[in-house]
Amino acid sequence: MGEREENSSEGRSRFLPFSRPTIGDEEIAEVVECLRSGWITTGPRVEKFEGDAAAYTGATHALALSSGTAALHAAYWALGIGPGDEVICPSLTWPATANMAAALGARVVFADIDRATLQISPDSVERLIGPRTKAIVPVHFAGAPSDLDRLRELAGLQRNGRRIAIVEDAAHALGAEYKGKRIGSHGNPTVFSFHPIKAITTGEGGLLAADDADIAARVRRFRFHGVSRDAWRAYGEAAGLHYDTVLPGFKYNLTDIAAAIGIHQLKKLDGFIARREAIDRFYREALSQVAGVEVPREPSYPHRHARHLFPILVERRDEFVVRLREEKIGAGLHFEPVHRASFYRQGDYEGAGRRLPATEEVCARILSLPLFPSMTDGDAADVVRAVRKVARALSRPGGRS
Repeated sequence: MGEREENSSEGRSRFLPFSRPTIGDEEIAEVVECLRSGWITTGPRVEKFEGDAAAYTGATHALALSSGTAALHAAYWALGIGPGDEVICPSLTWPATANMAAALGARVVFADIDRATLQISPDSVERLIGPRTKAIVPVHFAGAPSDLDRLRELAGLQRNGRRIAIVEDAAHALGAEYKGKRIGSHGNPTVFSFHPIKAITTGEGGLLAADDADIAARVRRFRFHGVSRDAWRAYGEAAGLHYDTVLPGFKYNLTDIAAAIGIHQLKKLDGFIARREAIDRFYREALSQVAGVEVPREPSYPHRHARHLFPILVERRDEFVVRLREEKIGAGLHFEPVHRASFYRQGDYEGAGRRLPATEEVCARILSLPLFPSMTDGDAADVVRAVRKVARALSRPGGRS
């Protein structure tokens, strides 16, 4: 972090959003060239993007889809998850992690988190594994990896001879590493998101990284109607005449327009993470001793953090967010506890929404500060100034500044 901008010392004149995508001239030029080429749906740019993503993550197969949610749905479906199965995941996540399993007829069982790191608690997972457990779904929260070795041990329990799969929800964790290996290269189906607030963006989009050739082949068909060829092979240079429908699939393919953005975003990813790391370090140092503000700890095992989010825990969180907005600083809420959502508190899920003490405490107090590569040093300093001001005001009797 360099010197703070002079004109930010008396407060901001413009609102700083929680996140903003960093789009450069290269992405814009590639999109324009794509539009002019006449080929805008799934085609050569998607193939390039998938190849680049496989090389970056270390996965054998990288399959681009229309969203991270689509990738979750496809991964669960490819593993045969359905009625009679249980899927264990944390409640501290976006609803899609649970919803896509529920949409397939499985019952979601919610695990608690480690209170210090906010990652899924292996001890909680162990208590929940039963004869119907089909998959464990760790969420690499905020960009730090979950403890995959411990979860792999638990998956090996294989109750009643059933294989327990691990599906990594890495929507926050493109570029993260666990014990020296990139997330996506640990042998588990791994899902990434390219929503505009994520590490890189394709506008909307997602990716399934997998080493299993059968899973990859099934998802390739599932993401495009279940037919035996996609648009590029139907109408492109290597087009064939006939096709067959081999399964009831969805329309989850990514477009070349989206991939045109992603090709260049992926090249910039490590630079994006480096900038996020610098802002993260500044926040940690500046906020470590602020009364009423708690910064979660990082996992103790070796890892590389992708720095997707910078979460803090505060008292009177909703009022804290309103006060930050008054200072022209945006904030995110990651997340509402899924096990307390209306759907998961009724019917077959009654009881699945039992108390998760760590999750419930964290979800009542958590907010995410602005963290994106195009933030200036002055922006980051303004965030710290605002957090300190609001924390100080809310700690006073009556909470007035």
